[in-house]
Amino acid sequence: MDFTLSEASADLAALTRRLLADKATHDPHGTGGFDPVAWTALGQAGVLDAALPSSLGGGGFGLPEQCAVLTEVGRAVAAVPYLPSITMAASALAEFGTPELVDRWVLPVLRGERVLAVALSGFTASDGRVSGTRTAVPFAAFAHGFLVAAPDEVFLVDASAPGVSVQPQQTVDHADAGLLELSDVPGVSLGDIGEWLRLRGTAGVCAQQLGVVERALELTAAYAAERKQFDHVIGGFQAVRQRLADAYLDVEAVRLTTLQAAWQLTSDVPAASAAAAVATAKFWAAEAGHRVAHTAVHVHGGVGIDVDHVVHRYFAAAKRLEFELGPATHQLLALGDLLADRG
Repeated sequence: MDFTLSEASADLAALTRRLLADKATHDPHGTGGFDPVAWTALGQAGVLDAALPSSLGGGGFGLPEQCAVLTEVGRAVAAVPYLPSITMAASALAEFGTPELVDRWVLPVLRGERVLAVALSGFTASDGRVSGTRTAVPFAAFAHGFLVAAPDEVFLVDASAPGVSVQPQQTVDHADAGLLELSDVPGVSLGDIGEWLRLRGTAGVCAQQLGVVERALELTAAYAAERKQFDHVIGGFQAVRQRLADAYLDVEAVRLTTLQAAWQLTSDVPAASAAAAVATAKFWAAEAGHRVAHTAVHVHGGVGIDVDHVVHRYFAAAKRLEFELGPATHQLLALGDLLADRG
């Protein structure tokens, strides 16, 4: 495969970077949340619909282009729900939903007016009614609707329906989340698409982690080039150079495995092979993300543990994404099956 970004991906990434640099806001001591100004700006600029089917008025692109946007969201550590609302929910509704569902749920999301959240476990269904509980659902406190996964079926649930309860929660990096509780809530079935959502969501998490660790490394390299000890910049010390070199290799590993996963999920390859690529990407996003985040803190020294310093924002975001959507175990099972088939 060709790891060069497509022209569409590069253009979307550049536009997203400019918008988030201008619109995204950060409050290191905030209570978590959602940045409606940045979200609306992305919608008005056409970023939200660009990587969706042309039948929705989008640009006709797909997951690789969405991953390019998510990388920029990670670089800015922006509080925008692109991953659950666009990469997962809107894409699923465009693929498996009716025109009526698209008109009601997807189009307002593309304008930056609504938020959709996704919960992939913790629920059961009977006769189209859903019950269950899921904690730490990203952007749940601001969501207008939810895609929730029961065994063998995914349902769309209106956040305003009777029996829906959402209690705001705060994650380690002050990102928004919520405890979602459903009690016999009517839902619209989208079919057995839980694995489809999980694979796309995992690839999206990896893309967002790429942006986080890429920017964290840039900040750390710049700091090492100006911070002096013993009349020498610390970037000239062998131990520091080795840490930065290892971090660079880790960032590139996250980049290549993420691009491969996104490409395979949208290509005509066996499902087990695509699942294995996602598992590989998830492994690198978690392991390399952990190493790069700690390198950033260690090289920054004392300021690296200051919660008011910019590098702490990236450390906390990397730790959250390391565990988001769970470990790679689920996807690694597919990798084991693939290797067993190949003998």
